[in-house]
Amino acid sequence: MSRPTAKNVRSSVRRVLTAVLALAGCAWLAYLLWRPGVDLRDGSHDLGRNAIWLAHGWLGGDEWFTRNQKTNEIGRYRDPTRIRELAEKLRLHGISDLFPHLCPAEPTGKLPPVDPRQVEEFLNWCDGLRVFPWIGGPNGSSVRLHDPKWRSTFVENIRELLAQHPRLAGVHLNIEPLPSGDQNFLVLLDEIRAVIPRGKILSIAAYPPPTPWHPYSDVHWEERYFRDVASRCDQLAVMMYDVAQKIPKTYQRLMADWTVEVLNWSEGKPVLLGVPTYQDAGVGYHNPNVENVTNALLGIHRGLEQQPLPTNYQGIAIYCEWETSASEWEYLREHFLKPKTLNLQ
Repeated sequence: MSRPTAKNVRSSVRRVLTAVLALAGCAWLAYLLWRPGVDLRDGSHDLGRNAIWLAHGWLGGDEWFTRNQKTNEIGRYRDPTRIRELAEKLRLHGISDLFPHLCPAEPTGKLPPVDPRQVEEFLNWCDGLRVFPWIGGPNGSSVRLHDPKWRSTFVENIRELLAQHPRLAGVHLNIEPLPSGDQNFLVLLDEIRAVIPRGKILSIAAYPPPTPWHPYSDVHWEERYFRDVASRCDQLAVMMYDVAQKIPKTYQRLMADWTVEVLNWSEGKPVLLGVPTYQDAGVGYHNPNVENVTNALLGIHRGLEQQPLPTNYQGIAIYCEWETSASEWEYLREHFLKPKTLNLQ
């Protein structure tokens, strides 16, 4: 057998390199042509019933400001002018449901204290909007789902809060992380449902379906469990972020797929699709250059292309108000809200 010459070796290397470059070029072209999202500017996916997560200070008692060394911020939240400006901004952006932070619960199950006068002042300025205190906390520390005594205290605190402030629309429950199949969570939902007054809404910060692109079982719910939760609540705000995506188009595809799935799984309950507007740069679970309002809406629009819209689709839920920039509000106005809302700006 004759030994290959240097010329033959160079020719073989060139052929391999040419094939590799051709494959890479085809892959890059395919990526450029791939359109997992769609831009929509006619406002047809805005029903004027969107939601937003708000900071603790809007309802929280003075103890929270003291404990967290934020006493210099009390005036920012207590100023009626600031409350009015917030309410007006949210109305102009088609937001009807407000989730002001009231987390975390204490290890005993007690909710953080509110400022009763502030709650009523906030409700006065937010007349016509639905206010749901955002309750819960980290699972396993401040939240102890397995402990009947903890659940009993937590549930009783919810009952007392809604009794003391009957204009509250209900509560928004957020526990993180929460593995799919946790039966103690279902028990807690049943216990809350048993005590809240008729007409009050039990809203849940829900988890998106599993995906091979983010294989972590404690932040995704299987279909059966998603349906079990949905059957016990009145509204699901699905946290469709913190999934460690590094490529914009894969996140758009996730949003499109999840939009279809969660609307199909919600047992007919109203669904809010969670949209990120926060930074958290430098953490492994979130890249703000990928998981942002632009890519989220592109995916959601693709997932909602079916017409008419599903009757259980309520809108989007923005996380979070205190980090939403002027440019992000502008993007929402131009790429999601109805044109009649734009005319008010």
